[in-house]
Amino acid sequence: MQRPPKKFHPHPFAYHQEIELRIDALSNLGVGIGRIDGWVVFVPFCLPGELVKARVFRNDKNCSNADLLEVLEASPERGEPKCPLFGTCGGCQYQHLSYQAQLDWKTRQVGELLQHMAGIEFPVLPCIPSPKIWNYRSKITPHFDRPKDGVIGPIGFLPNGRRSIIDVPQCPIAMEEINAALPRERESARQRAKQFKKGATLLLRATEGRVETNPNAVVTEHVGELSFDFLAGEFFQNNPFILPAFTGHAAEEAKAGGARFLVDAYCGSGLFALTLAKNFEQVAGVEVSEAAADWARRNAESNGITNARFLAASAETIFADIEFPANETAVLIDPPRKGCSPEFLEQLIAFAPSRVVYVSCDPATQVRDLAILKQGGFELQKVQPFDLFPHTRHLECVMTLTRRTTD
Repeated sequence: MQRPPKKFHPHPFAYHQEIELRIDALSNLGVGIGRIDGWVVFVPFCLPGELVKARVFRNDKNCSNADLLEVLEASPERGEPKCPLFGTCGGCQYQHLSYQAQLDWKTRQVGELLQHMAGIEFPVLPCIPSPKIWNYRSKITPHFDRPKDGVIGPIGFLPNGRRSIIDVPQCPIAMEEINAALPRERESARQRAKQFKKGATLLLRATEGRVETNPNAVVTEHVGELSFDFLAGEFFQNNPFILPAFTGHAAEEAKAGGARFLVDAYCGSGLFALTLAKNFEQVAGVEVSEAAADWARRNAESNGITNARFLAASAETIFADIEFPANETAVLIDPPRKGCSPEFLEQLIAFAPSRVVYVSCDPATQVRDLAILKQGGFELQKVQPFDLFPHTRHLECVMTLTRRTTD
């Protein structure tokens, strides 16, 4: 048996001990959950109901982690992965699961987070599918470690639960243009190996039929009739095929209560503020980044949108320059994965808009924030997941809240 790492805790299983267990459920990270004598074991790439053989590589205080060795009894929902690296590459978690089952699990996991983290029993609407489930990603960022003796090793992504990079020559969830350009970019990096004193990350972003690799170059994305310019290395939603439905739902929810004004409190380069602008008399986008606010202004001008203005505000004074009457204002928030800061939530509760549309790429932090907003006087009205990332554990979730009225 292989020698265990120095910090390996030997109980309840020995290092690389092989075990058999039945998988009961999936975690919100897309990992199978099973139990042996009540002890929880996490095993990736397996499905509920399956009997599997796994090899333990870590014991924590209340659970263990193991690698999947063999599926002894397969779930009827198990399918054949499209990518030969599935099960090794950590980028996808659900390629072995039928697409409808993926949607069902994502819907269920949002409901479970509401129950377990916030004590809220609330119906979650079925996850909206992506119009395209393969070759949908408009951006990938493969990376590599520091070259050894002038030679670059694997160029790709991290495996599940490990730190060493695995080589990924093609990626079936990346757009066709990206896969066509990937061999050239990988070879270019290898040819320049002596220039790298440490590891590096490559950028491949599809834009208007081509691939941009310079993070500081201006690229364009189209959403319905609108176009958005931004720097290739900056954030923009990476599944363009679902964006019209995604932003359309946000618009319907924001205007549903008759609000005349909209505040987009994490506006970035203007995706939501500008796609929703036609539904409101006036829109204000707020950003802590002056550069992002400037891109939003440019995008408003290039699209001929005149009822949207964009402000750069400090994190402590997000609503200081908003003059809209709160009872006629909807606020849309789309924070980073870590969710909203306590300071922001305090300001949002104090502003007291009539509606809040909360868009999140991490339902766990979204539910955490929801509990605070609920205490601050808001009521949950609708929960709608969207599958922007087929075959992965990731999803976007839109929660609609309204200000609680007092008698």
